[in-house]
Amino acid sequence: MNLLNTYRHLSAFVLLGPACFGQYQFEIKNVSKNYDAVIHIENCYDDRCSGKGTVELFDHKNSKVQTFVSDDLVLYAEQGQKLIQNKLIPLSKDQRAVIINDFNFDGTMDVAIRNGNMGNYSGASYDVYVFNKTKKKFVISEELTELGSDGLDIFDVDVKRKRLISYGKSGCCDIFTTEYAVIPNKGLDKVFEKEEDMSNEDQVKVITREKINNKWITKTKVYPADEYNRNKK
Repeated sequence: MNLLNTYRHLSAFVLLGPACFGQYQFEIKNVSKNYDAVIHIENCYDDRCSGKGTVELFDHKNSKVQTFVSDDLVLYAEQGQKLIQNKLIPLSKDQRAVIINDFNFDGTMDVAIRNGNMGNYSGASYDVYVFNKTKKKFVISEELTELGSDGLDIFDVDVKRKRLISYGKSGCCDIFTTEYAVIPNKGLDKVFEKEEDMSNEDQVKVITREKINNKWITKTKVYPADEYNRNKK
């Protein structure tokens, strides 16, 4: 009987392999008002981790809410931290491996999980999950994931205006800002674009396109470079 139990434990070790053993583990306390997160990741070198990873979301009663999988969960150790396998290492939410916010303005929190550097100019990219009230779980949003993976980083959330704002650039001198309204039960609606052309060192050419009553209105202004830089918010 003892031999049989030993065999069973050995079989479990072989089958589970690196899924349970030899991983790096991180904990983010208060990643949001209601949640903590525990991250498991395969590969860490120096102060950088990447590769296959999982994020376990817990409520503050320590009950697991849901587990998310990322093909390339990129994160960095805090300054001075030593990365040791199978030791629970604390992280701050400023790491942005996990971001929790109401991305679709429906009154419930959603989750973005870091997945590589597939954004504009190798910017951070994210898989975005929205909370489905019927299923009572977070489900992947293809539209928000695409938006969260195309810019220089994840999009900004303007709660007051209920807009999602994405940023990008082309070459050294063109910066793009795009704003989206979230239409319930329909998805994203692009409503504003701005291009800041700084290719001329003496001036900045700003082209804006705004959707008003389903029509696009385009405006172009040119500013002296020093004046524009001073006044830019």
